[in-house]
Amino acid sequence: MKKVITALVLLTSILSTNAQSELTGENDFGSWFMYFGTNKIADRWSIHTEAQFRYYEMASNFNQTLLRTGLNYHINPDAIATMGYGFIDTDPTFTEFDEISSNNLVRNNSISEHRIFEQFILKNKVWEFKFEHRYRLEQRFVQNNYTGESSTLHRARYRIQMTLPLTDIFFLNFYDEIFINLQDSAFGQNRAYAALGVNVTEDLSMQFGYLKNHFTGANFDRLQIGVFYNTDLRGIFKKKN
Repeated sequence: MKKVITALVLLTSILSTNAQSELTGENDFGSWFMYFGTNKIADRWSIHTEAQFRYYEMASNFNQTLLRTGLNYHINPDAIATMGYGFIDTDPTFTEFDEISSNNLVRNNSISEHRIFEQFILKNKVWEFKFEHRYRLEQRFVQNNYTGESSTLHRARYRIQMTLPLTDIFFLNFYDEIFINLQDSAFGQNRAYAALGVNVTEDLSMQFGYLKNHFTGANFDRLQIGVFYNTDLRGIFKKKN
C-alpha cells in the first residue's frame, strides 16, 4: 500500500511539474531579437541605443519589448561609465490571459516598467581573449496594468564576457550574468550565453547565440540574434568653421 501511495505522489508531482512548465512555456524554445548601438558624438562621449524583442516561442507568442538608451563617458578605451533609461513592456504569462470584463472592456495583464540605470564597464585582454566586466545598478518603477498596483524595485547586476577572435570575420562570444535583488530574496536570475559572431563591416557585426536563463525554480532556453552597429556622429556635432 505504501508503494502505491508513493507512486501516486510521484506521479502527481511529475504531472504538476509538466503542467507548470506548460503554463510558463519553460519547455518551449523561445527567441530574442536584439539591436545594440554605440553612437559616438565626441572624443569621450557616445550615446547607447538598444531595442530587444523577446518571445516565448520561436518568433511568436510575445513576451517582452525592451527599449533602452544611455549616455556613455569613455574614461579611456578600457573604461566606460554610463547613465541611462529603459522602458520595458512585459506579458508575464505564456498563455493568453487577457480578460473581458462585464462591460466588455479587455483588461490587459501586461506589466510596464520605467527603469533608470548606472553602469561601469572595464575591459582587459589576456593573450587573444578579450574580457569585459559590466557592473550595473537599476532602479525599477513597475506598474501592473491588470491590478493597477505599482512598486519600486532595486537591483544589481554583474556580467563577465569573453570574446575570442577566430579570424578577421568570425569570433566567439561568451558571458555569464547574475542579477541580485536589493530587497526580498537576493537571487534574481542568472544568464549564461554562447554565440558565434560575424564582423560584417568595421562598424557592423552580428551574433547568433544560445541563452540559458535561470530563475529560482525555472529555466528558459532562448535563441538570440543580435545586431551591433556602432556609428561615428562627431561630424554632425562639430561646429562649422
